Amino acid sequence: MSEKKGSELTYSDITPKGAFASRRNFLFGMAATGAAVGGWKYLPRWFSGPGKGSVPHPLSGVAKWPYDATDKVTPEGDVTTYNNFYEFGTDKSDPSQNAKNFQTSPWEVSVEGEVKKPLKLSMDDIMKIAPLEERIYRHRCVEAWSIVVPWIGYSFSHLIQKAEPTPKAKYVAFQSYYDTRQMPLGPQAGIAFPYVEGLRMDEAMNPLTLLCVGMYGETLPNQDGAPVRMVIPWKYGFKSIKSLVKIRFVKDMPPTTWNIEASNEYGFYANVNPNVDHPRWSQAKERRLGEFFRRPTLMFNGYADQVASMYAGMDLRKNF
Repeated sequence: MSEKKGSELTYSDITPKGAFASRRNFLFGMAATGAAVGGWKYLPRWFSGPGKGSVPHPLSGVAKWPYDATDKVTPEGDVTTYNNFYEFGTDKSDPSQNAKNFQTSPWEVSVEGEVKKPLKLSMDDIMKIAPLEERIYRHRCVEAWSIVVPWIGYSFSHLIQKAEPTPKAKYVAFQSYYDTRQMPLGPQAGIAFPYVEGLRMDEAMNPLTLLCVGMYGETLPNQDGAPVRMVIPWKYGFKSIKSLVKIRFVKDMPPTTWNIEASNEYGFYANVNPNVDHPRWSQAKERRLGEFFRRPTLMFNGYADQVASMYAGMDLRKNF
């Protein structure tokens, strides 16, 4: 078999994290040659099938984004064990325990609606749309806690350009994966599934809006939205939909899960705004995951320079 070049590698060609580490240690102990090391990185890496869930594995060739936040990065162990992913349970520790066997391969994302080029994208297709970048973002969640994560992906605008929306497309609607066979705790969550979200077109086109396939140098863990999710860092975390399977370009503002469930608490825009309290708690201060003390919440989560112009003239208390 001939060796593949880097440009020919597919999403299923990179070694799983556990296998990578074991083989690396073995080869190191055997004083392996560079040729041997070169061979292992092309072994199949996406292990999934009956009784097996997908596991994170290293992503290579990722470029540094030049506008990273300077905040201290939240430890990976905190981000992967404290999650909101109600399909796998409502306690913060549930997803890391209950998503272990979640099957994320094969995977397909449908792009449809008001577009000239409807798409059916595999993960290989998604990985080829644009070069991957690592972006260190301040990311806010619902209950006054925040994280700073080195997410990996590319601006969602690249996918938009590939689909070529028509002039009728004013919003983008997103839908997550849902299957009670894999997510048996979903019916106990108290909210309707599948989970849905949406953005206005200019928000979706903003360079900060990330189509995300990894974090901390690896593919996404199941509990953090594998295999592909959105990250919109100036909005509260529930806007950053996980395990994405459908993208639909639409004329009208689409329904969104938490706005459907409690419209008085969760608006469509969900911009981080310390001046607008949640009905049940203040949003003026936040606590970083893993830290004890609270800090002032920043308007638009610290990204006002990049996004505030999109909301010029809007009443951000009414349009919360």
